[in-house]
Amino acid sequence: MKPREFDVADLYRGPVSGAGELDPVDTRLDEKLRQAYFWIVNKAIISPHYDIEYNDGPPQRYTVGDSKRVLTLPSGQSYSSYVLLPLLTFATRRKCLFVGGPGRGKTASAILMGVLAGASVREVRRAMQHGHPQMTIADLLGNPLPSDLINAKDMTEIRIAWRSWLSMRVKIVDEYNRIPTRTQSALLTVMGDNYAEVLNQVFECPESAWFLTANDEQGGGTYQVIEALRDRIDVIVQALAFNPRFLEELLVRIEEEVRPEELVPPELIFTADEIDAMGKEIRAVEIPEGVRRRIEFFASQFELAETAGGQFEYMTKDTARLSGLAWHELAAADNGRDRMKDLGCQTVNGLSVRNLMTLLLFAKALAYFRGNVQVELEDVRQVLPFVLHDKLQPDSDAQFFALPEHAHYRSDRVSWLRHLFDLANDEYLRLDLDRTDAVGELAKQFALGLDGVGERDTRARLARIEKLIGELVRGRKLYGHLYDDLLKLKYLHQRYTNYLAWLRAQ
Repeated sequence: MKPREFDVADLYRGPVSGAGELDPVDTRLDEKLRQAYFWIVNKAIISPHYDIEYNDGPPQRYTVGDSKRVLTLPSGQSYSSYVLLPLLTFATRRKCLFVGGPGRGKTASAILMGVLAGASVREVRRAMQHGHPQMTIADLLGNPLPSDLINAKDMTEIRIAWRSWLSMRVKIVDEYNRIPTRTQSALLTVMGDNYAEVLNQVFECPESAWFLTANDEQGGGTYQVIEALRDRIDVIVQALAFNPRFLEELLVRIEEEVRPEELVPPELIFTADEIDAMGKEIRAVEIPEGVRRRIEFFASQFELAETAGGQFEYMTKDTARLSGLAWHELAAADNGRDRMKDLGCQTVNGLSVRNLMTLLLFAKALAYFRGNVQVELEDVRQVLPFVLHDKLQPDSDAQFFALPEHAHYRSDRVSWLRHLFDLANDEYLRLDLDRTDAVGELAKQFALGLDGVGERDTRARLARIEKLIGELVRGRKLYGHLYDDLLKLKYLHQRYTNYLAWLRAQ
């Protein structure tokens, strides 16, 4: 059979261009980002998995198989996480981990991100760091010049031949879980603080997007990944299985020797100034109060561990972790709440400040990508599982996972996290917190400032806080969101108490 004729121009065509060509160079940055997405998903990365679903109306749903799983046909523009999340990482200059079996295209996807930043394929490949068991700090960062080692009178005279990859705007580390522990610590400094240090010599790195690859996200490999390094990773994206129905695409690439990374349209290349400007535009996207409150309520579910501390502030899972006690012993003692209703009983940890900041930024980035000036609740819902993929750890012994209908959540972390968010939103609606948030009203009142607030008014506010605490704790079980509300009220009470003392001293 004669091979199908291939035209390189086909790689430039897609749904972003009605006439078959890309828009002019002066395209808005968010539109340019969308063009990059559609070019990659249609012409470069074969990823038919549209798992970030949006709906403009009721979607079509079909129940499939003995497990009664649901196949959803979204009614709105939906996206492939395997392409979109790395692109958002590129736009925000954060850190993305690709996970999946060998040969799934993880490295190829990372190379595309480097090309979008203006480097040639050859430069990206040469700058890529390949993890291996003998990798030293010198291999990773650079070597001192031999002549300086001989002639230098002190350490400051020793020059370092720094590795070229340190200056790249996109940094790629392939199989990072094969790097020795000591070298991982040096990598952590570069990732976390943007500088490299050898023999007291420092190289300042530019703000970069990072792409790492591994065969799994649990850190398994030649070396266990140190916790601090794993914590620096912002999103985790799984390379899903190849669908053989798209084998023809692979056949064309073989027959015509096509390498998509070498055919990225020049119009899609981002300059350093454009990346900087795009980052500012993303940060300017607004998160409405209602969406922010849903995130607050969700995050409040997980940190409380009532039996972990004697003082109220120390009743947290982090206190339990630092104590070194077995988690299952503490969990067994905490039997006063409905363990099926309490979402916090499904996890062994809570969320850090870094986790929440990353979630807010990627929600902004997704809204920006979609051309919106405000974050929608669905943006948070779609991006949350990839941000918290290995940050919110499930308690495999929890009653929730013992139910047959929940068994799949043990292995499908993305679906579990999205389900958690849905459950939190259902509880938020049940409590009618958009309309009845007494704690929020007191916080807004305090945020207006204390100028002109007299002693009498201050005492009245203190009394109101004390009354509200009494109402909240009367005959109620302690759940995570109530715990955080009480701590917020204690904070407000202390601020007013300090202010009252100041008034008396005047």
